[in-house]
Amino acid sequence: MRFLSRIPLFAQLILVSGLLMQIPAVFGATTGDLESARIFFYAGIFTSVLALFGAIASYKPLSQSSQIVRRAGRNQLLILVSCYTILPCLLAIPFLDAIGNTTALNAYFEMVSALTTTGATLFDTSGRLPDTVHLWRSVVGWLGGFIAWLSAIAILAPLNLGGFEVIASRNVTYQPNKDNQIIEIANPRGRIAIYTKRFLPIYLVATALLWLLLTIAGETPFIALTLAMATLSTSGISPVGGLTGGNGSLIIEASILIFLFFALSRKSFTFEKRLKDSPPIHKDPEIKIAIFLAIIVTVFLYLRHWAGALEIEGNWTISLALESIWGSVFTILSFLTTLGFESTAWDHAKAWAGLQTPGVLLLGLAIFGGGAATTAGGVKLVRLYALVRHGEKEIEKLVSPNYVSGAGRLARRIRKEGAQVAWHYFMAFALTIALVMLLLSLLGQSFEEAAIFTISAITTTGPLVEIASNAELSYVDLGSFEKIILMITMILGRLELLAIIALLNPNFWRM
Repeated sequence: MRFLSRIPLFAQLILVSGLLMQIPAVFGATTGDLESARIFFYAGIFTSVLALFGAIASYKPLSQSSQIVRRAGRNQLLILVSCYTILPCLLAIPFLDAIGNTTALNAYFEMVSALTTTGATLFDTSGRLPDTVHLWRSVVGWLGGFIAWLSAIAILAPLNLGGFEVIASRNVTYQPNKDNQIIEIANPRGRIAIYTKRFLPIYLVATALLWLLLTIAGETPFIALTLAMATLSTSGISPVGGLTGGNGSLIIEASILIFLFFALSRKSFTFEKRLKDSPPIHKDPEIKIAIFLAIIVTVFLYLRHWAGALEIEGNWTISLALESIWGSVFTILSFLTTLGFESTAWDHAKAWAGLQTPGVLLLGLAIFGGGAATTAGGVKLVRLYALVRHGEKEIEKLVSPNYVSGAGRLARRIRKEGAQVAWHYFMAFALTIALVMLLLSLLGQSFEEAAIFTISAITTTGPLVEIASNAELSYVDLGSFEKIILMITMILGRLELLAIIALLNPNFWRM
């Protein structure tokens, strides 16, 4: 870890990518796909050697000079941007070579989509890709999920970004003549090494455990592995089109649902030392509001049967009604965490409610997103919670003008400064959606298509495109400019807008 802490993060990511290329190489060799195995083996060696040369060239002892410390936060953000823009070029090399009959832009799009845990694909035709290449997509998505964990805690949290600005004890300032939280990071590379050592075993064990559970539940080992990696990273990448294309069962969906809690709150895997007024995990605001949304939406879909869907044809039994409830709960939490898997009982839920495709509902859930510092995309539940608490406070003031709020320092901050920052982010998020929709509309997309593609990209919920509309939408039908716009949108959604805004701040560059 001491050696890794002395080389740039980007070189570390290239080295890890080269090592991970050996996974599909071994898989291809064992399954008889020797051509793909050879491609990934040579690409892994080339990428690893390239990373080692870069590490040697940039290796130097740690320095505690104030100038390096002041620039550390900015440099880490720039490396994070490079991770989602340059690294996919290297990841696309074996993908492009293994497919052969596609363009470099399509291969780059596929890797950007996987690394940002979006899961959008241009190869949705069954049998279009060999299993070795499907495994590589899953591995890249899995890597992107861990990068999201690591960067949120080790890079964005010290800068009060990524949702932490809502619960931070003070506002972030980027004035060069004042100390701020960037100064407090004495060694950002060492911080990344420490959190890698802490989180990587949890990520590996959780993936292996889910893989084992899915295999025991009756799924094939290969499909079970891809589903496990897709769930932990919330990438939604599956070689069979999600759960509906595999041996979907209640046990498989229940196993996946348990591990979705990793995407609802960072407290499920960080085990961080809590503040004096910080609630325990079972009272965590993000988990509470996620469960509340799941209950409210499920009840709405269930009660709508009696409100206007009584004339649905079919012999409905108690078991089918219960299946519809389960299909609603699973699908709601799946899209809330931006995983995008559809329950095998979701068709029963739609039929029970009398809805063909509740696309607006799924779009709204994806926009809400999951927990801060998790693999989920969207606005984040902590920001939604801050806005809800602020609304409750304003209503209480209307009823009781002399009302004095309590519940501790952290709760007061969330209701006041936190709600203000959350509202700013929500407006920036909405304006970004409007701008991307406008660009797609100018390129020939209808309003509905532009909305679905935009929200799917910015919330990193790729499967949303195939489910949220009655029409058959696909990324394959998009032009080159539309793909480029959506790739940029995916990167913005994964990095979060506040990080990009921080890089655009002139004071941030004067440090």
